[in-house]
Amino acid sequence: MRHPEERPTQDPFVAFHINQGLVRKYMSSLLIGELSPEQPSFEPTKNKELTDEFRELQATVERMGLMKPNHVFFLMHLLHILLLDVTAWLILWLFGTSFVPFVLCAVLLSTVQAQAGWLQHDLGHLSVFSTSTWNHLVHHFVIGHLKGAPASWWNHLHFQHHAKPNCFCKDPDINMHPFFFALGKILSVEVSPLSQASYSLWYIFYFVIKRKKWVDLAWMTSFYVRIFLTYVPLLGLKGSLGLLFLVRFLESNWFVWVTQMNHIPMHIDHDRNVDWFSMQVRATCNVHKSAFNDWFSGHLNFQIEHHLFPRMPRHNYHKVAPLVQSLCAKHGIEYQSKPLLSAFADIVQ
Repeated sequence: MRHPEERPTQDPFVAFHINQGLVRKYMSSLLIGELSPEQPSFEPTKNKELTDEFRELQATVERMGLMKPNHVFFLMHLLHILLLDVTAWLILWLFGTSFVPFVLCAVLLSTVQAQAGWLQHDLGHLSVFSTSTWNHLVHHFVIGHLKGAPASWWNHLHFQHHAKPNCFCKDPDINMHPFFFALGKILSVEVSPLSQASYSLWYIFYFVIKRKKWVDLAWMTSFYVRIFLTYVPLLGLKGSLGLLFLVRFLESNWFVWVTQMNHIPMHIDHDRNVDWFSMQVRATCNVHKSAFNDWFSGHLNFQIEHHLFPRMPRHNYHKVAPLVQSLCAKHGIEYQSKPLLSAFADIVQ
């Protein structure tokens, strides 16, 4: 149901979609009806003044051109990934497969995987190109051919996370609670002695086959074919499998520390149906800007800005950050930013 004066689910709708007119055509079949004019047009659990001011900020961001991508930035990012990928192979080819070249190759390939992960994240959020088609096409190449994972699987999970970050039973990124860890002060009392299998390589293939995502399967297969064609002649089958395992281990640690430093230390609770701005800022925090932090985290050190404007190209996060801070200060909402090592320590705590 919707009120005739209120656009349906406006904030997440605007946040996720480029071509909103096209998407609305598909949404018309989902409309159950409209509330009568005397019914309240705004839910009492949400801050209307804050919501209105955030929508003014959205309009300001559009006028400033902060939603427009810098294609040179993303091209250079892709080229540095490909250069590292080639360099990793050349190290083994030129210097042999002894311990030191093997480890150097693994470290470079782990860097490739992490940085390709940040680039596929940009593409999945439709922030690299001005059309959905080009974003989706290149997304398949980066996540499928460069990383060996399905785009459909990432989209299925990640947009649930953005819609309800740190909301128990709605954010798949905190599904480890209460099975592996107790997360958050509120939910810690709900820990139960259950166990749950973690996602792994087999599950990704199971996902695409069960859902008949044959395009994803083809892209994923191309990754493993490329890896084994290039590394088996140098390392043999066992050595190549060992290299791949080591790369996945290093990459997963990199990925988890970066992605969780912005969420796990923050407010985790059941869904309280608060407004978009409050929900996103309460569930996220930033890590101080620096050239290394920006590169190391794929600009996810600006997690607050990313969650408020998920389609914004990451090279513009630092430009909108002062505006977001001002809005937080006006409404008494804490805007957290911390050093990188402090963010890592907060995860452990």
